[in-house]
Amino acid sequence: MKFDMHCHTSNGSFDSRVDIEEYIELLRMEGFQGMLVTDHNTYNGYRAWEKIRRRTHKYDDFVVLKGVEYDTRDAGHILVIMPDDVNLKVLEVRGMPLRQLIYTVHAFGGILGPAHPYGAPYLSAMRCRRLKIQGDLLHAFDFVEAFNTCETKESNRQAKRLVDVYHKVGFGGSDSHRPQDVGLAFTEIDADVRCNSDLIYAVKTGKVVGFGGMEREKQKNVAVQRAMSVPFRMYNRSLWAAKAMSRRNNLKHLFQHGA
Repeated sequence: MKFDMHCHTSNGSFDSRVDIEEYIELLRMEGFQGMLVTDHNTYNGYRAWEKIRRRTHKYDDFVVLKGVEYDTRDAGHILVIMPDDVNLKVLEVRGMPLRQLIYTVHAFGGILGPAHPYGAPYLSAMRCRRLKIQGDLLHAFDFVEAFNTCETKESNRQAKRLVDVYHKVGFGGSDSHRPQDVGLAFTEIDADVRCNSDLIYAVKTGKVVGFGGMEREKQKNVAVQRAMSVPFRMYNRSLWAAKAMSRRNNLKHLFQHGA
């Protein structure tokens, strides 16, 4: 089965211009059988899909999976996939440090891996200090996004090397925020994946067999990326601080009462 494993919808990500239905239509036209919705720190895009699914059978031949692109405090963006029967509200509250995120996700049967690990300094795990001083955390990842349409050839080459060196499953994702980028990356799975639990099982049993795609023609200027890093980091830190109490309360409730 052919999936796009990094998808942003306008229903969940403020910086996306692709509605969930348009996303599905575009992917189906390109021969995809499914997608993983990975909006920023929210499941609202997937919730929009659930409403559509309840009222129509138009997309019964297409699989929509539930994920999130989580903003960690110290290691950039991490893709997270939880089992179907697990709903962790804390994954919609940005700012957990990477070690806490890994522990929480694995404690409740989920899997996770770095998005665009060699991308922009303020967004990507391998550009952050945490992975430089605690490289052992790389072993805890279940997969690596080894191809991202938004990245350069060199960035994707380095990500693929992570897969090879650490013997991890590789994902391909378009990271699409615009219609013209939908379906430019793919992940091939040699299994019948119909739900999140199927995907988690496929990852753990070696059924993810390929990834790849096409980089965008135009890439962001490195100097522009560096200039953006300081204000973006300040913006993120202000949000982490504002949500600190909510995050602590969610984690406390989670480990006292379960998901």
